[in-house]
Amino acid sequence: MSHLRFAGRPESEQRAALEAIVRGDALLMRVLEELREIALPDWLLVAGALYNRVWNELTGRPPHQFINDVDVCYFDDSDLSYEAEDVVIKQCAARFADLPMPLQVRNQARVHLWFPEKFGQPFSPLTSSTEMLGRYASKTHSVAVRLEADDRLTILAPFGLDHIFSFRVVPNTVLMNRPAHDAKGARAKAQWPEITVVPWPE
Repeated sequence: MSHLRFAGRPESEQRAALEAIVRGDALLMRVLEELREIALPDWLLVAGALYNRVWNELTGRPPHQFINDVDVCYFDDSDLSYEAEDVVIKQCAARFADLPMPLQVRNQARVHLWFPEKFGQPFSPLTSSTEMLGRYASKTHSVAVRLEADDRLTILAPFGLDHIFSFRVVPNTVLMNRPAHDAKGARAKAQWPEITVVPWPE
């Protein structure tokens, strides 16, 4: 099947395929270029805008179909107040107000302050934006990119890219995030029937 043409391929080929898709997308490149200009500390464009974009590309769907927002994270532990984060949120909201979908930006240094109340389990403080990728509910979602000063595209994927290119949503049991994995997996399956959702282990 053509949508699986990169499944099981060497990681170098999968990285090249992801980079080609990102660089070929004017909207994503504009976001990356402007984020580079804003220069938030340890910033990354993460998750859905990337793996959903790959799935659309490989199944011949419109480029941004089912992409509800563009998620951006950064890490700044110099001020853990919500007020400081809100300044960044509002700055980015104004900068990207004309995007066809909202841009959501969050300081990963603050996650441990609100995660226990929202999800009912402890969450140890992060030390970087990259570390957060290892705690997503599904390994498939753990992907990020950053456009560097020399125009290199840094790709971060702690669990590799094969789950994305194999259209496979795989649980990450580092946290007890079964509800998030199940909900996101079901939603993805409804939008891309080509997807296989691996159940959370009992």
